[in-house]
Amino acid sequence: MLITLLLLWLSGLSGSAAPYVPVGPAPAAPLFAAPLPDTLRRAGPDSLVQAQCSGYTRLRVGRVLFAGNQVTKEVVLRAELDFTEGDTLNAATLARRLELNRRRLFNLQLFHQVLVKAVCREGELTILYSFQERWYLFPVPIFSLADRNFASWRERPDRWKRVDYGLHLVRRNFRGRNEQLLANLQLGFNRKYELFYEAPGYGRHRRIGFGAGYSYYRARALDYATLDDRLRNLRQEDDFPIERQYATVGLRWRRTVQLLAALDASYHREQVSDSVLYYNPRYFLNGPRREYFEFSLTTTLNRRNTFAYPLSGQYAQLQVGYRSFLDSRTPGSLTLRGRYARYIALGGPFYYSVGATGQLRVARALAYPDNRALGYDLLVRGYDAYAVEGRRLGLLQQGLSLRLLDLGKIQLNGVPSSRFNNIPLVFYLNTFADVGYVGQKASPATNQLPNYLLASAGVGLHLVTYYDWVFTLEYARTREQQGGVFFRTQFPI
Repeated sequence: MLITLLLLWLSGLSGSAAPYVPVGPAPAAPLFAAPLPDTLRRAGPDSLVQAQCSGYTRLRVGRVLFAGNQVTKEVVLRAELDFTEGDTLNAATLARRLELNRRRLFNLQLFHQVLVKAVCREGELTILYSFQERWYLFPVPIFSLADRNFASWRERPDRWKRVDYGLHLVRRNFRGRNEQLLANLQLGFNRKYELFYEAPGYGRHRRIGFGAGYSYYRARALDYATLDDRLRNLRQEDDFPIERQYATVGLRWRRTVQLLAALDASYHREQVSDSVLYYNPRYFLNGPRREYFEFSLTTTLNRRNTFAYPLSGQYAQLQVGYRSFLDSRTPGSLTLRGRYARYIALGGPFYYSVGATGQLRVARALAYPDNRALGYDLLVRGYDAYAVEGRRLGLLQQGLSLRLLDLGKIQLNGVPSSRFNNIPLVFYLNTFADVGYVGQKASPATNQLPNYLLASAGVGLHLVTYYDWVFTLEYARTREQQGGVFFRTQFPI
């Protein structure tokens, strides 16, 4: 019942999506060219289809064809379309309908490019979607130093024992069904063993999916407290201050790639060393170890034009999570988080984005690692060096972007694979302003940022390229007149 109510609420937001307004002249050919991943070119009226079937106000879909999907199964593609053979489409809105479906297919994030063609004969349509598939297997070597920097690592006589090494492996579009396998094997100074499987949907309509995974992690460093609004870190040469493992399973419900819900259940077992409790006796509230079950429900409406660097549309997400601890002394906790973002094309090369996030935790008492707010996955830009703990948070971010330089697709001669030899490069100049607040009834006197309005503004250069890679170089200045340059690898809002 709760899933249904959340989905109905989110579905109601879709009616307020950004209007579909043509930017340029209408194309005269049946090919609606696929733009680069971040563009907003709209498909205009299909004059050739209208000429082929003049006098028809409704057109019957005779055949839907797919080309170029050598790996991806056709059932995955058909599940994203809102029409099939035998349906009738309004001739006046045909181009818009085909473009919206093309965008859904592109946002599966399985293809470099998606094109659509339509031809008409005696009121019957033949529609062709063609694809350029991505590369789906990514083995990434792991090699990192366990010290703060190279100079510190080089001065140690046991330097080669203080290295993390291993392999991070991602297999996307597994079996051609948009499934994903992720594995981590990290050895050396810190250890991590992980395996995750994600299937967005099974069956003809791809409505019900499944996810599962296991993670084991232990590290020789741990942030055990926040003092002076900064994390305090404990490093142990001959012991692991933190050992953590969990197993998770979950169900997925998806209407399309734009509307999804996930219900997950996981078991967690965590343990810290005695040294951690020496510095923070209440790190876990009760003793050096804990076990708990966590249940979470996440519902997402994603109607952005592209998911990697959106320029139009909207995004909404609701999350509800509950932790139930197995010992009788630790109280359970409930976490509620909501996020909404809107992206608006202002005309020409200008785009505006605004996003708001709110979070509330309800519990009689919270352990230190369960009380995180800003400075972790949520951030007021410019306060990167700080961490803020608290049960309530609000975050508002907004930005104005100018398409500075669009180099199109750069052809790499000598690289035979079409999956790698065409590199789109688009640069945006961005100005932004962030405001955040964390509410906490009681916090250490040395921490000044809880119950204090955080604010910053700045300017950034964003690079958007293929495989959904986004690189941002930003200069931010806070209300306390502290400034800094920061490099990030995702769209900020």
